[in-house]
Amino acid sequence: MPARPRILVHACCASCASYVLEHLAGRFDVTALFYNPNIQPESEYRLRLGEMPAVCRPLGIELIEGHREPGAWEALIAPVAHLPEGGERCRVCYRMRLDETARAAARLGIALIATTLSVSPHKVWPMIVEQGRAAAARAGVEFLEEDFKKRGGFGISCERSRELGLTRQDYCGCLPSLEEARRRRSSPHQKG
Repeated sequence: MPARPRILVHACCASCASYVLEHLAGRFDVTALFYNPNIQPESEYRLRLGEMPAVCRPLGIELIEGHREPGAWEALIAPVAHLPEGGERCRVCYRMRLDETARAAARLGIALIATTLSVSPHKVWPMIVEQGRAAAARAGVEFLEEDFKKRGGFGISCERSRELGLTRQDYCGCLPSLEEARRRRSSPHQKG
Protein backbone atom coordinates (compact mmCIF):
# COMPACT_ATOMS: atom_id res chain seq x y z
CA MET A 1 0.00 0.00 0.00
CA PRO A 2 1.50 3.37 -1.03
CA ALA A 3 2.13 5.95 1.70
CA ARG A 4 -0.45 8.69 1.99
CA PRO A 5 0.73 12.22 1.20
CA ARG A 6 1.71 14.31 4.21
CA ILE A 7 -0.07 17.55 5.09
CA LEU A 8 0.59 20.20 7.73
CA VAL A 9 -2.67 21.72 8.95
CA HIS A 10 -2.76 25.06 10.70
CA ALA A 11 -5.24 24.62 13.58
CA CYS A 12 -6.85 27.71 15.10
CA CYS A 13 -8.64 25.82 17.88
CA ALA A 14 -9.83 22.32 18.78
CA SER A 15 -13.44 23.11 17.92
CA CYS A 16 -12.62 23.89 14.30
CA ALA A 17 -9.99 21.16 14.14
CA SER A 18 -12.44 18.52 15.41
CA TYR A 19 -14.00 18.11 11.97
CA VAL A 20 -11.15 19.20 9.71
CA LEU A 21 -8.46 16.87 11.07
CA GLU A 22 -10.77 13.85 11.04
CA HIS A 23 -11.89 14.71 7.50
CA LEU A 24 -8.31 15.00 6.24
CA ALA A 25 -6.99 11.96 8.14
CA GLY A 26 -8.88 9.75 5.71
CA ARG A 27 -6.73 10.95 2.81
CA PHE A 28 -3.51 12.29 4.31
CA ASP A 29 -0.84 11.68 6.92
CA VAL A 30 -1.77 14.74 9.01
CA THR A 31 0.37 16.85 11.34
CA ALA A 32 -1.33 19.75 13.15
CA LEU A 33 0.36 23.08 13.82
CA PHE A 34 -1.06 25.31 16.55
CA TYR A 35 0.38 28.70 15.62
CA ASN A 36 -1.88 31.51 16.78
CA PRO A 37 -0.06 34.58 18.07
CA ASN A 38 -3.34 36.49 17.70
CA ILE A 39 -5.04 34.64 20.57
CA GLN A 40 -5.34 36.68 23.73
CA PRO A 41 -5.47 36.84 26.66
CA GLU A 42 -2.86 34.24 27.65
CA SER A 43 -5.53 32.21 29.47
CA GLU A 44 -7.54 31.89 26.23
CA TYR A 45 -4.42 30.84 24.35
CA ARG A 46 -3.69 28.14 26.95
CA LEU A 47 -7.32 26.95 26.90
CA ARG A 48 -7.35 26.57 23.10
CA LEU A 49 -3.96 24.88 23.00
CA GLY A 50 -4.88 22.64 25.94
CA GLU A 51 -7.92 21.28 24.11
CA MET A 52 -6.02 20.31 20.96
CA PRO A 53 -4.78 16.90 22.24
CA ALA A 54 -8.40 15.78 22.69
CA VAL A 55 -8.78 16.06 18.92
CA CYS A 56 -5.30 14.97 17.80
CA ARG A 57 -4.61 12.02 20.10
CA PRO A 58 -7.55 9.77 19.04
CA LEU A 59 -6.59 10.28 15.38
CA GLY A 60 -2.90 9.62 15.96
CA ILE A 61 -2.06 13.14 14.74
CA GLU A 62 1.13 14.81 15.90
CA LEU A 63 0.54 18.28 17.36
CA ILE A 64 3.23 20.94 17.05
CA GLU A 65 3.01 24.22 18.98
CA GLY A 66 4.40 27.19 17.10
CA HIS A 67 6.14 30.08 18.83
CA ARG A 68 3.81 32.29 20.83
CA GLU A 69 4.67 35.79 19.69
CA PRO A 70 1.78 38.15 20.45
CA GLY A 71 4.08 41.19 20.26
CA ALA A 72 5.00 40.39 16.66
CA TRP A 73 1.32 39.89 15.80
CA GLU A 74 0.33 43.20 17.46
CA ALA A 75 3.06 45.08 15.58
CA LEU A 76 1.98 43.54 12.28
CA ILE A 77 -1.71 44.37 12.64
CA ALA A 78 -1.23 47.76 14.37
CA PRO A 79 -2.02 49.80 11.21
CA VAL A 80 -5.28 47.85 10.68
CA ALA A 81 -6.26 46.90 14.25
CA HIS A 82 -9.16 49.37 14.24
CA LEU A 83 -10.78 47.78 11.18
CA PRO A 84 -13.69 45.35 11.63
CA GLU A 85 -13.44 41.58 11.55
CA GLY A 86 -13.54 40.16 8.05
CA GLY A 87 -11.43 42.93 6.54
CA GLU A 88 -7.80 43.89 6.24
CA ARG A 89 -7.05 43.02 9.87
CA CYS A 90 -7.99 39.40 9.15
CA ARG A 91 -6.03 39.36 5.88
CA VAL A 92 -2.85 40.38 7.73
CA CYS A 93 -3.52 37.82 10.48
CA TYR A 94 -4.19 35.02 7.97
CA ARG A 95 -0.97 35.95 6.17
CA MET A 96 1.12 35.73 9.33
CA ARG A 97 -0.30 32.36 10.38
CA LEU A 98 -0.25 30.80 6.92
CA ASP A 99 3.28 32.07 6.22
CA GLU A 100 4.51 30.33 9.37
CA THR A 101 2.57 27.17 8.47
CA ALA A 102 4.15 27.11 5.01
CA ARG A 103 7.66 27.74 6.39
CA ALA A 104 7.18 25.01 9.00
CA ALA A 105 5.99 22.58 6.32
CA ALA A 106 9.06 23.33 4.20
CA ARG A 107 11.36 22.76 7.23
CA LEU A 108 9.60 19.45 7.96
CA GLY A 109 9.70 18.28 4.35
CA ILE A 110 5.90 18.38 4.04
CA ALA A 111 4.76 19.53 0.62
CA LEU A 112 1.13 20.43 1.39
CA ILE A 113 -0.57 22.78 3.86
CA ALA A 114 -4.13 23.60 4.87
CA THR A 115 -5.93 25.54 7.60
CA THR A 116 -8.92 24.87 9.81
CA LEU A 117 -9.92 28.54 9.46
CA SER A 118 -12.20 27.80 6.50
CA VAL A 119 -14.60 25.66 8.57
CA SER A 120 -15.96 28.82 10.20
CA PRO A 121 -18.72 30.76 8.43
CA HIS A 122 -17.22 33.87 10.08
CA LYS A 123 -13.96 33.61 8.12
CA VAL A 124 -13.52 35.00 4.60
CA TRP A 125 -12.85 32.04 2.29
CA PRO A 126 -11.50 34.00 -0.73
CA MET A 127 -9.09 35.82 1.59
CA ILE A 128 -7.93 32.52 3.11
CA VAL A 129 -7.28 31.09 -0.36
CA GLU A 130 -5.42 34.22 -1.45
CA GLN A 131 -3.16 34.15 1.60
CA GLY A 132 -2.75 30.36 1.54
CA ARG A 133 -1.65 30.35 -2.09
CA ALA A 134 0.77 33.23 -1.54
CA ALA A 135 2.28 31.69 1.61
CA ALA A 136 2.68 28.32 -0.08
CA ALA A 137 4.34 29.90 -3.12
CA ARG A 138 6.82 31.82 -0.94
CA ALA A 139 7.82 28.63 0.91
CA GLY A 140 7.81 26.28 -2.08
CA VAL A 141 4.89 24.12 -0.90
CA GLU A 142 1.26 23.70 -2.02
CA PHE A 143 -1.94 24.96 -0.39
CA LEU A 144 -4.96 22.67 -0.23
CA GLU A 145 -7.87 24.85 -1.31
CA GLU A 146 -10.66 23.11 0.52
CA ASP A 147 -13.51 25.07 2.07
CA PHE A 148 -14.21 22.85 5.07
CA LYS A 149 -17.56 24.45 5.91
CA LYS A 150 -18.97 22.90 2.72
CA ARG A 151 -20.97 19.68 2.94
CA GLY A 152 -21.96 20.42 6.53
CA GLY A 153 -18.44 20.80 7.91
CA PHE A 154 -19.31 23.63 10.28
CA GLY A 155 -22.30 21.75 11.70
CA ILE A 156 -20.22 18.61 12.13
CA SER A 157 -17.52 20.62 13.94
CA CYS A 158 -20.20 21.96 16.33
CA GLU A 159 -21.48 18.42 16.96
CA ARG A 160 -17.95 17.04 17.52
CA SER A 161 -17.21 19.91 19.90
CA ARG A 162 -20.24 19.03 22.02
CA GLU A 163 -19.31 15.33 22.00
CA LEU A 164 -15.75 16.12 23.14
CA GLY A 165 -16.76 18.85 25.60
CA LEU A 166 -14.73 21.48 23.74
CA THR A 167 -15.10 25.22 24.20
CA ARG A 168 -16.88 27.09 21.40
CA GLN A 169 -15.70 30.67 21.35
CA ASP A 170 -17.66 33.67 20.13
CA TYR A 171 -14.57 35.54 18.96
CA CYS A 172 -11.62 34.60 16.74
CA GLY A 173 -9.04 35.06 19.47
CA CYS A 174 -7.64 38.55 19.00
CA LEU A 175 -8.40 41.43 21.36
CA PRO A 176 -10.14 43.57 18.70
CA SER A 177 -12.44 40.61 17.95
CA LEU A 178 -13.02 40.09 21.68
CA GLU A 179 -14.11 43.73 21.98
CA GLU A 180 -16.49 43.27 19.03
CA ALA A 181 -17.92 40.15 20.72
CA ARG A 182 -18.41 42.04 23.98
CA ARG A 183 -20.32 44.77 22.14
CA ARG A 184 -22.52 42.12 20.45
CA ARG A 185 -23.23 40.48 23.81
CA SER A 186 -24.19 43.78 25.44
CA SER A 187 -26.45 44.95 22.61
CA PRO A 188 -29.76 43.07 22.41
CA HIS A 189 -30.43 44.48 18.94
CA GLN A 190 -27.16 43.48 17.30
CA LYS A 191 -26.82 40.12 15.58
CA GLY A 192 -23.80 37.89 16.34
